[in-house]
Amino acid sequence: MNGYRFKTDVLIIGSGIAGSIAALTLAESGQEVTLITAGEQLASGNTRLAQGGIVYTGRDDDPKILERDILTAGWKQNFTRAVRYLCRKGPEVLRETLIEKYGVHFDERQPGDWYLTREGGHSVARILCCADHTGRNIIATLHEALEKHPNIRTLTKRTAVDLLTTHHHACGLEYKYSLDNHCVGAYVFNGESGQVETILADYTLLATGGVGQIFLHTTNTRVSIGSGLSMAFRAGARIFNAEYIQFHPTALFAGSKKKDRRPLISEAVRGEGAKLVNSAGEAFMPRYDSRADLAPRDIVTRAIMDELLRTGEDCVYLDAAGHVDKNLRERFPTIHASCLDAGVDMDNEPIPVVPVAHYFCGGVLADNRSRTTLERLYAAGECSCTGVHGANRLASTSLLEGLVWGHSAAKDIQARFNRSSHLSRKLMDSIPDWESPGDIQNEDPALIAQDWATIRHTMWNYVGIARTTDRLNRAFADLRKLSKNLHDFYKRTPISKPLIDLFHGCQAAYSITAAALRNKKSKGCHYRVD
Repeated sequence: MNGYRFKTDVLIIGSGIAGSIAALTLAESGQEVTLITAGEQLASGNTRLAQGGIVYTGRDDDPKILERDILTAGWKQNFTRAVRYLCRKGPEVLRETLIEKYGVHFDERQPGDWYLTREGGHSVARILCCADHTGRNIIATLHEALEKHPNIRTLTKRTAVDLLTTHHHACGLEYKYSLDNHCVGAYVFNGESGQVETILADYTLLATGGVGQIFLHTTNTRVSIGSGLSMAFRAGARIFNAEYIQFHPTALFAGSKKKDRRPLISEAVRGEGAKLVNSAGEAFMPRYDSRADLAPRDIVTRAIMDELLRTGEDCVYLDAAGHVDKNLRERFPTIHASCLDAGVDMDNEPIPVVPVAHYFCGGVLADNRSRTTLERLYAAGECSCTGVHGANRLASTSLLEGLVWGHSAAKDIQARFNRSSHLSRKLMDSIPDWESPGDIQNEDPALIAQDWATIRHTMWNYVGIARTTDRLNRAFADLRKLSKNLHDFYKRTPISKPLIDLFHGCQAAYSITAAALRNKKSKGCHYRVD
């Protein structure tokens, strides 16, 4: 690594389950991997927050049953080939990697007998878990392996600014005249030095996670601002299903010390028997769906919103104390602690809950090998759209999708990796280093905070759980104006982490709103009242 410019075999942007498993799989076959994350530590994304578990295989289960459950939850807007790939490949990859190779701990009834739980939309109990901190267990194990591997360079406090492409950045005319556009790395802001690094790579994997932080209320970590969606859109990669934003029906409503996000109350609590009740104590879900509390998330979310409108209350309640025949502190230690932190004793009282922005079902279009429409660019995990989720994600498929497509990306890059696949010296020399767009010191934290407030309130109020043409038109106009102002501001202001994040967040919000406006049909997470 020389100065602010260096070359790597593979650049991975994101350190969640998709990026981590891809890095490890590539490194073990000899590739040199550079993995970057925007956070101060590797575990800064959403993977560590996954509570419920990861889909495996239940007793008397079958890939066709899982396929049917995924298609039903996704309103049959799914890409069947991708769903089938997940159902057949998923359990095998999970067993070979997480269980056998890396020894991730999952709960057992007794040695060799997995404890499998069930969540909304699933026909059978097929979800592996580790209490209610499955994601934390998985990612801690993978990160320990990452940091020990000699072929992996991990860089924290690195925020990707833009993907480098031959059409947009290469100076040579032969690259501009070419019909093929190749991704050749990224400009990356170093949060420690304040400089923008040029990282050139034979292959680049986007694994940047979700978009929850562009909404006013979310379960997502602060790095989930849609940066992968924003960069891929500007680079010319195809975006698909961006209008499908899943709102989780049960986030903790009571005052929590976590100001940037609302703690999730996992669907697994309902899977163990908890009931949603209104302020009168009535279990209301049977009025909305025959599957009651275990209906898919989009249905439960809309039922809660209807109930709140009907009663005028601020929240509904999840009653675990009277319905779950288990020690709640042992089965759900993270949730139990979050509730106590907010002054709620889930052992003896119902938990106040509300729906919040949770999961991005669309993203950068990727095939079963994780290839995107931009040559040399891969995408995996929540920032990608593989077609698995369709119009609504089935519970606990997210970790499995990230695992399978991260693994697939690595395997495909391995298969393509040879002398002729390397970037040529001529091409690398034609990519210039970052040039600062301006030197006017006019960055104002108050203005940045106000712009973020505009984005989050606009998305929550107009592009939220229930959408109308008028609301979406208003959001589109407001975000278009903000986007133009930011572009103008960006051209005359020195780059910084807050500005990059704001730019990414605004672009992601604009793309999602435009997609929602185009789609006139109400399905799943894209619910149009009109």
